[in-house]
Amino acid sequence: MSARPAAGTGEDPGAAAARLTGRPVTRRRPLSATLTEVTLDGGRTVMVKRGDGPGAVRAEAAGLRWLAAADTVRVPAVHGHDRHWLVTGQVPVGRPSARAAARLGRDLAALHTAGAPAFGAPPPDGPTDAYIGLAPMRNVPGTDWPHWYAEHRVLPYLRRAVDDGTVGRGEVELIERACERLPELAGPAEPPARLHGDLWNGNVLWGTDGQAWLIDPAAHGGHRETDLAMLHLFGCPHLDRVLEGYQEVAPLAAGWADRVGLHQLFPLLVHTVLFGRGYAGQALTVARTALAR
Repeated sequence: MSARPAAGTGEDPGAAAARLTGRPVTRRRPLSATLTEVTLDGGRTVMVKRGDGPGAVRAEAAGLRWLAAADTVRVPAVHGHDRHWLVTGQVPVGRPSARAAARLGRDLAALHTAGAPAFGAPPPDGPTDAYIGLAPMRNVPGTDWPHWYAEHRVLPYLRRAVDDGTVGRGEVELIERACERLPELAGPAEPPARLHGDLWNGNVLWGTDGQAWLIDPAAHGGHRETDLAMLHLFGCPHLDRVLEGYQEVAPLAAGWADRVGLHQLFPLLVHTVLFGRGYAGQALTVARTALAR
């Protein structure tokens, strides 16, 4: 089975892996339209990912390196990249365990504590115009989390959802009012945390080594509760153990559980833009709940 070349390159994933690693390729196995498992001469297996969006590969590579630099959570090594292709280490996937989940919680707390220069700060060498999944995401630094979060993480996707007809114009006010109340609902001020940024269950791999590995980051400086809220939104095996481990290292501020919905507004609206009306209904429910507090 052949994988199609990346747009404008004429290369397939095997040729890209050989060029970026300097090693001949002995085997390739397409896993999806954008992801291929490639075996290099000598037996090492790598993952080759195609990124078609401008700056997408650069953003992901910079994010992986920024997370790795904290020496906390486990992320695949970057073996090479260019404008269109990203080559990373492969994570042999096993089964989730309570022990690995507790360690993930401790390591995630340490990652967040490693910090960021500002809310919205991109990773070093990362672009301002990045992505979360397939949705564009701008990394614009700010110093005040409630205002930054509303301006750069909630309202841009709300406006696009309205333009797409997914959110009605009469519904916009509900989410805008929730944004206006963020300063009083956000809890105690927190320093900028080093976020994975797209921490849903699909981006947590439970390795055969008994550890949890994080992939596909949308890394930036943000509020640490946002990463945890995304784990809550889409589910995570042994989430209670993840939270226990997290609290051991960096206890969350009082009332954090009541703020989970506020931090979910961002991914819910991203998913509204990408996948449609079902997520819009969830976002509106979150806004109503926040306004009722």
